[in-house]
Amino acid sequence: MATQLEGQIRAGTVAELKAAGCRVVTGGGHAIAVIYHDGQVHAVDNRCPHMGFPLDRGSVKDGILTCHWHHARFDLSGGGTFNPFADDVRSFPVTVVAEQVWVDPQPVARNEAEHWAGRLQDGLEHNIRLVTAKSVLGLHSAGAGYRVPLRIGADFGATYTAAGWGPAMTILTAAANILPHLAEEDRPVAMYQGLLHVARECAGRPPRFVVAPLPTGETRPEIFKQWFRNFIDVRDDDAAERCLRTAIGLGLPPGDIADMIFAAATDHIYLDAGHVVDFANKAFELLDHIGWERASPVLTSLVHGMARARRSQELSAWRHPIDLASLVWQARAELPELYAQGRRQRGRWTGADALAGALLSESPGDILDAIKAAIKSGATPGDLGSAVAYAAFLRMAHFHTSNEFSDWDTVHNTLTAANALHRALQRAPSIELMRGVFDVAISIYLDRFLNMPPQRIPETGRAPVDDNQILAELAEHMDVRQQVEPVSRLVSRYITGAGEPDALVAALGRSMLLEDAGFHSFQIVDAGFNQYQARRGTESGRHVLIGLARFLAAHAPTPRAVGQTYQIALRLHRGEELFREP
Repeated sequence: MATQLEGQIRAGTVAELKAAGCRVVTGGGHAIAVIYHDGQVHAVDNRCPHMGFPLDRGSVKDGILTCHWHHARFDLSGGGTFNPFADDVRSFPVTVVAEQVWVDPQPVARNEAEHWAGRLQDGLEHNIRLVTAKSVLGLHSAGAGYRVPLRIGADFGATYTAAGWGPAMTILTAAANILPHLAEEDRPVAMYQGLLHVARECAGRPPRFVVAPLPTGETRPEIFKQWFRNFIDVRDDDAAERCLRTAIGLGLPPGDIADMIFAAATDHIYLDAGHVVDFANKAFELLDHIGWERASPVLTSLVHGMARARRSQELSAWRHPIDLASLVWQARAELPELYAQGRRQRGRWTGADALAGALLSESPGDILDAIKAAIKSGATPGDLGSAVAYAAFLRMAHFHTSNEFSDWDTVHNTLTAANALHRALQRAPSIELMRGVFDVAISIYLDRFLNMPPQRIPETGRAPVDDNQILAELAEHMDVRQQVEPVSRLVSRYITGAGEPDALVAALGRSMLLEDAGFHSFQIVDAGFNQYQARRGTESGRHVLIGLARFLAAHAPTPRAVGQTYQIALRLHRGEELFREP
């Protein structure tokens, strides 16, 4: 009888293992494949780290263990994988005493956070969503915090596309922004989806080569601001990037850098339909999460898009049949004097919701005059941003489903541009950035035909509601295509019936994450959550959530392939079996 080694599992004699080739033993919560090969005994976790196939069903040749489900291959001596889509299989120490084979049920130790951070890098580089999902779950389980995967994704996205900041980095930042409003179990899902978009957008693209800062003695913020604006104006992205990199490298305050970028982003009318301000705002929000020390690669990634952006004064819709661009240029020219006139009343103006209603006017002249009057009456930059954001959400709440499906995106683009402008004005208020209020207001005007006829916003009374029942009904309707109006009524009923708003917000977030959500879905959820938080308990807050819910319902359900991959990763993380014998 062999002497029991404390804490060890007996796997048999060397001769027995040699005859069997492989045996499976259990202990310490593991099923362990003990394999005899080429005169040596090895022990590895019997679950393939890719998708859980039993490795004792695989084969060994030349020191390589091959899983027969997806043909992942592993170095038998250490468990390392030769295939990026898999993962290293955990190995276990083996001791042979008097021809008896003993296995320690505790795998060889490793730094879990370090391991999963490396695997996340692999997932991004090879665009493998299962690896990305498993890495996010692994980091979450290791207590790494959301900023670790966020920083890895941000560094990767800022480096591995020559085009610079794009939709994927916006999605990643939106995912980070909405985390506090989601249920705990949904937070890794949001981070996984954000990272997935970064990997997709960078796949197969050349990296971005950075320029060196200027060897200059210039340190005045106003000079760098002038240089940067001039270079963006003439579309010289290389010069603009070097100017910005130098300013950041010199340590100019974040406020000066923000002022510099947002001024250039509004020197022309409504650059790239508001995406330039939107992307710039998101870049600063990303730095709020990951730290200003990453400002140089993140912010300079904006420059290419800023310089190449389409300028709305060049578009026929802004020139004919009404020369809207000229009206906006004139209003912009009056802005400094209007703002000076409102100085004494600044901070006492309370007409944001009324101004939002005026922005839905049929007359562009009346719209611009209403904004001017508000500025003259003491409206702050934040007040103006709030008004245009609410007006844009009203367009979504009133959007009629008789329009073409693609028209949802037209209203959506204005809405997210308005939200971005609002948040940017809260961060870096300036006369230059306030010019964007006129731009967005005219975009809201151009969307007016999509509210003809205006869809009626439901009024559902004040009777108390069963929160759980309505949330369950909401989830059911999101499983059926084009349930826009039923979803709208449910959300309104929940809010007017004094349902718990945080639960509704989390449910709307979950409904988005269940889908193969893209750029627009992440944008509007982020915008909706932000605008609602400032309007909790108000009619305008109800309208915001109705607008958000209507858009999500119009775009659900999808094939949900992204979520299926996450569920596979989650089941593997929990130790569940995916492979079952027929």
